[in-house]
Amino acid sequence: MSRPLTTANRLALLIPAALMAGALGSQYIGGLYPCEMCHWQRWPHYGAIVVALLAFAARGGARRALVLLAAAVIALSGAIGVFHAGVEYGWWDGITGCTSAVTPTGSTEDMLAQIMKAPMVRCDVPQWTLWGVSLAGWNALISLLGAAAVVRLATRR
Repeated sequence: MSRPLTTANRLALLIPAALMAGALGSQYIGGLYPCEMCHWQRWPHYGAIVVALLAFAARGGARRALVLLAAAVIALSGAIGVFHAGVEYGWWDGITGCTSAVTPTGSTEDMLAQIMKAPMVRCDVPQWTLWGVSLAGWNALISLLGAAAVVRLATRR
């Protein structure tokens, strides 16, 4: 097993796992509710985690292919992050409305009460920024640079 491929596999697991830990931590600990486009960015990371874990069990060309697939899925989340950040900065219009966190349990009245109490989260307004970069922007930067690093390591002979 080549050392660069093993490192690439570890990165392909670590990058989406760390980004999801940050996203879920900001949601459940920090109280930042995700908008619809935030959720869109999460799904590729979940997929990349699964693919990267499968790659650890594979050997040879199959392992390299799975690691490269994980990198592509990480980059997909980054591309969605670029789109979302562009919506936040007003560079282009978004394609979604607002979203809310409602659990479909109980009676219709209970669900309506949840909807009315749930925060509405706009996709075009960042809830948090660091140095002027929103969470979507950070996801884009980290995902795209991380995916490039995984590809570089996985293709090194």
